[in-house]
Amino acid sequence: MKELKDSKWFDVEFVPKDYVFSKEYGPRNLDSPVCDSIPVIDLSKANGHIDPVEAILSASQEFGFFQVINHGIPENKVSDAMSVLKEFFDMPSKETHTKGWIYTNSTDYAKDGVHLWRENLKHPCHPIEDCIHLWPENPTRYQEVISAYLVEIQKLSLRILEMICEGLGLKGGYFEDMSEVQLLSSNIYPPCPDPNLTLGILPHQDPSLITVLYQGDSTGLQVMKDGQWVNVGAIPNAFVVNIGNQLEIISNGRLKSIKHRVVNNTRDTRLSIATFVNPSPDCIIEPAKVLVNEMEPSRYTPKQYKEYVQYNNAFGDYTVAIQNALRSEN
Repeated sequence: MKELKDSKWFDVEFVPKDYVFSKEYGPRNLDSPVCDSIPVIDLSKANGHIDPVEAILSASQEFGFFQVINHGIPENKVSDAMSVLKEFFDMPSKETHTKGWIYTNSTDYAKDGVHLWRENLKHPCHPIEDCIHLWPENPTRYQEVISAYLVEIQKLSLRILEMICEGLGLKGGYFEDMSEVQLLSSNIYPPCPDPNLTLGILPHQDPSLITVLYQGDSTGLQVMKDGQWVNVGAIPNAFVVNIGNQLEIISNGRLKSIKHRVVNNTRDTRLSIATFVNPSPDCIIEPAKVLVNEMEPSRYTPKQYKEYVQYNNAFGDYTVAIQNALRSEN
């Protein structure tokens, strides 16, 4: 075990130089209005709403992002997960299991010598019974609470993927054997004295099939739309879902994996839980055969998922480390 002492690095009057990003990355447009065009989809089909399958497919094609409500996950499972993660980040020191989970504070995450304004906890999730012992042991209820949360996320993600399957015209259950909630990445973004200078997360696309994010009532998530960064508003008890690179490939480009980032603010702390629904490491990722024809030839070269993440360094080093850790435990 390695213990990381975590001082209140963010309790400063001015942003330290090594947290200041260049204009190439800097937010600059923090005052843009909350985007009300990111679709909010009611999964219950209640109250005469548009059919969820049609709505999800349309949102995935145009935006690559949508929010879901009436999703069926009990509020207490979500609030418990957020609570225990807040407890974790509030601990004055953290013990890091070098074979299982990774905690990084702001000084450990950087680009070109500049640090992100956040703290991060990352660990594997699949299969839960095989990797739960690799998760944090403190707070003491962490493993119980997070495992219960992940069971619900797995059900929701399969439900959404099945809707996408239907919308694309794929055979039912197409994603069932290739989608796993493999990774949890939770972030906390403390208040920042000058958010125009910093970033919580750099612009990126996700290497997943889909990513399911809970952000509570916290704002800060921004999505690239028509060349502009727009804010994604926080809707109570909603989940943000975005299309990852692998699903864009499988759909042969019909669905879009969109750049997104997180910006900071001066007043509030943002806490979020991202769960990455990925293919298994050995799965061959390629456009679905029924979506390829003379008019729509394949746009992508078949590749194993583990080759993709290693080549693109999208959690690649961490994915390999986790695979090796789980092999050594068996």
